[in-house]
Amino acid sequence: MKKTSTRLADGRELIYYDSRDDTVRDAVDRRPLDRTVTTSEVRRDPLLGDAVAIASHRQGRTYHPPADECPLCPSEGDRLSEIPDSSYDVAVFENRFPSLAGDSGRCEVVCFTSDHDASFADLTEEQAGLVLEAWTDRTAELSHLPSVEQVFCFENRGAEIGVTLGHPHGQIYAYPFTTPRTALMLRSLAAHKEGTGGENLFDAVLEKELAGERIVLETEHWVAFVPYAAHWPYEVHLYPRRRVPDLLGLDEGARTEFPKVYLELLRRFDRIFDGRDGGEEGAGEPRTPYISAWHQAPFGTLEEFDGVVRDDFALHLELFTIRRTSGKLKFLAGSESGMSVFINDVPPEAAAQRLREVASS
Repeated sequence: MKKTSTRLADGRELIYYDSRDDTVRDAVDRRPLDRTVTTSEVRRDPLLGDAVAIASHRQGRTYHPPADECPLCPSEGDRLSEIPDSSYDVAVFENRFPSLAGDSGRCEVVCFTSDHDASFADLTEEQAGLVLEAWTDRTAELSHLPSVEQVFCFENRGAEIGVTLGHPHGQIYAYPFTTPRTALMLRSLAAHKEGTGGENLFDAVLEKELAGERIVLETEHWVAFVPYAAHWPYEVHLYPRRRVPDLLGLDEGARTEFPKVYLELLRRFDRIFDGRDGGEEGAGEPRTPYISAWHQAPFGTLEEFDGVVRDDFALHLELFTIRRTSGKLKFLAGSESGMSVFINDVPPEAAAQRLREVASS
């Protein structure tokens, strides 16, 4: 992998990740851009103890542009985009309309491919491996910023999710705090460790799932399963068999095997509804809307979580769709939005069975 860092016209960082070491990236951003001005502010809710990012400048962000005006495609002729070069393998840049900025963290966009009509599931294993390298490198780099405590790599796909740019891409949020969801996991981890005399909760969960009926697929280095208390209609958790706190901890075997495993999961998600889901159309198969999220240990202190050290946390990926059946979505209504109590219409065991049935040949 070759990494080339440069700057866009308004001063934001742009990084190319290339599979070839001899690739030259010297294209200049020719757009007449003023420096980006953000108004991001993190406010804490005194009752719930969680955080809300107030970012009014995002009201003016790019919204469903036509394909020939996509800001994530390579620049070509007089059509100038966020990527000055005429092609790229993987590109990462600071978001022009960030939810978090400055002392409130950082937001980056990860472009998986220059092919506008593709999806992550269409990538080759080599391309998917390069994306993994980019995620890992950005996690390492962002962890050194003084304002950053946790790094979150994720992808939203589909208009149903709220995606406003159709180009295959994901994002990275570098938070200045430990997120509420991770804090809940750490509290459960601490309580289980104390209550069992030192047993790791993540290890116990994985061991129980391996002995059960919700396994979707397993390989030498990875295990994918639908969790016992799945919140979403179709939800898969992907764990490396060897517990590590973050992407940096993955060994060579897990890194090598990940692209094949992850691409298989994404392709199964695209087959769940047999092409009758009415989803957005892409290259070949109907596209199931999903969110794919890497959960990594915070880089900050864990003093508030008694007895827990960073290596107790288990890196894992959570992949889920908001579609519950053909043509029907799972909405976060009163119980979910008002009380954070999810109601799942699809039994996790049935979801796991369906995801096994749609395995590729």
